[in-house]
Order: sequence, then structure tokens, then C-alpha cells
Amino acid sequence: MTAHSQALRAYGQAQTPIRTARGLEYDVFARITHRLIATAKKGSKAAFPEIARAVFDNRQLWTLLAGEVADDANQLPAQLRAQIFYLAEFTQAHSRKVLKGEANVLPLIEINSSIMRGLRSEGIPK
Repeated sequence: MTAHSQALRAYGQAQTPIRTARGLEYDVFARITHRLIATAKKGSKAAFPEIARAVFDNRQLWTLLAGEVADDANQLPAQLRAQIFYLAEFTQAHSRKVLKGEANVLPLIEINSSIMRGLRSEGIPK
């Protein structure tokens, strides 16, 4: 193997496209939201462990988001940060109701879907 062919192997064209932070955020929301949808369709008590896991993962995501927007170094506009923080609080409270069997996951799916639409639009700062 020549030095040229080794260089091409090591530094050749990337097999995976470069991902933006926004694209990665969208992917995380999409994976969790699809799991919430899939478990909601099952709807039986036998599916509760799957529902609980999906809700748990969604809560972790929103806990992370709340921490990010509460940070003074976050560059999003203050009003948007406050709205995201409010959604995180609502998500936590509604998730508790879902886990107690007092509510369904549809509001969580709707919130996540709305965030995903925002991440796909060009109007929200990165």
C-alpha cells in the first residue's frame, strides 16, 4: 500500500455527513417522540414498562433542556428560554400524571412535535 492510498483511506471523503447541533437535537427529539407514539398506540397495561421508559427518557431530555436554558450563558432570546423552561416544567408535571395512570402521553408528543417543527424551521437561532 502506497502513502497516497493510505492518505486517501485516512483522510478521504467522510462516509457520514457533518451534523449540526440543531440536527442532532432534532434527532434526539425524533427518537424519543417516535417511542412515545409507539407506546401510546399499544395502550395496554402490559405495555406500561415501555411507556414508563419512553416517558423517563423524555423527562431526562427536558431536564437537560431546562438546565441549558437556565444557564445565563445560553444565547437564545430570554423569552424563548423562558418558554422552553415552562414547557420543561409542564412536561415533568404531566409525565408524573402519565406514570400514575391519570393522563396519556399525547400532550408530551404534541410538545415534542412542536419543538421538532421549530428545529426544522429557519427562524429560530442556533
